[in-house]
Amino acid sequence: MRHGSQIDPPNRFAKTQHIPDADLLDWDDEFLRSQTNRQIEYLPDQSRSIISENQSPDVPFRYSLNPYRGCIHGCAYCYARPGHEYLGFSAGLDFETKIVVKHDAPQLLKEFLAKPDWKAEQIAFSGVTDCYQPAEREFQLTRQCLQVALECRQPVGIVTKNALVIRDLDLLSQMAALNLVHVFVSITTLDPALARDLEPRTSIPHARLRAIRLLSEAGVPVGVMTAPVIPGLNDSELPAVLQAASAAGAKSAGYILLRLPLSVEPVFQEWLQRCRPSFADKVLNRIRETRSGQLSSGDFGTRMRGTGQIADQIQSLFQLFRRKHGLDQSLPAQDHTQFRPPISPNGQQFLF
Repeated sequence: MRHGSQIDPPNRFAKTQHIPDADLLDWDDEFLRSQTNRQIEYLPDQSRSIISENQSPDVPFRYSLNPYRGCIHGCAYCYARPGHEYLGFSAGLDFETKIVVKHDAPQLLKEFLAKPDWKAEQIAFSGVTDCYQPAEREFQLTRQCLQVALECRQPVGIVTKNALVIRDLDLLSQMAALNLVHVFVSITTLDPALARDLEPRTSIPHARLRAIRLLSEAGVPVGVMTAPVIPGLNDSELPAVLQAASAAGAKSAGYILLRLPLSVEPVFQEWLQRCRPSFADKVLNRIRETRSGQLSSGDFGTRMRGTGQIADQIQSLFQLFRRKHGLDQSLPAQDHTQFRPPISPNGQQFLF
């Protein structure tokens, strides 16, 4: 099984760290293979809420829903990796193989939407991990949450790297007819080999472009996220990605510049040295040039775009080709006026 990470960086909250003694283990091929070729574990989540509220001015939504914690996609750069440390796991291989499943997500969403003070505004699916990651094939929690949203006429936004989103075209097309949904498909590269190394269990680039086309043909407002842009690795692909997405039917585009917060840094650096060693120095140096000499920056206002000459060049390149391909527009406004609270099985509204 392919993984984006081959390491388990230390959990920053753990009081003790376990470090294998390589001298004692280097002869044990079976054990070593088991450490970097792990099977997926699904762990039940007992949370009593499903909606998170965002306070960051850099993020274009206030509320988000995530049916899963951890992500099988295994993207080496994923900013969500440090969140797994709150669960006692690592941000490396644990993040990709220990998937926490919120089985009660659809019911919890109903309960949230039934709150008397809820004023309908967009809820983002995949505010952290991808709601269409491979676990969704088995559990179908995203689909069930979409069914709740459609029933309640609740507007949603979706960002995904997985063509599995097309499975729910029946629901998405109904929601689109009511102006209740936006979908952004994330495309980091058009190079299948790079995508397979960098994002080992996401859909291949061609499948994501096909998803954009099928969504567009079904009347679903769809855009493309060219994220993350990695200086020195995939930034030169921006014109081609935007052209291909536009040709497939995307109507809007956005991008985010790579940053490597906390335990994302050792995971990405290990991946870079293992999978693209000839690019390693150039990529890391260029990231530092966009982050004031560091590999990450959390400053509001600049953390998504970076600063300095290279960051400015990337932004100019993106804006130029976004305009050229007609992607410099917002998706149609969603209709929040149709919202209706959920009804319980006995025909009554939920009471709290």
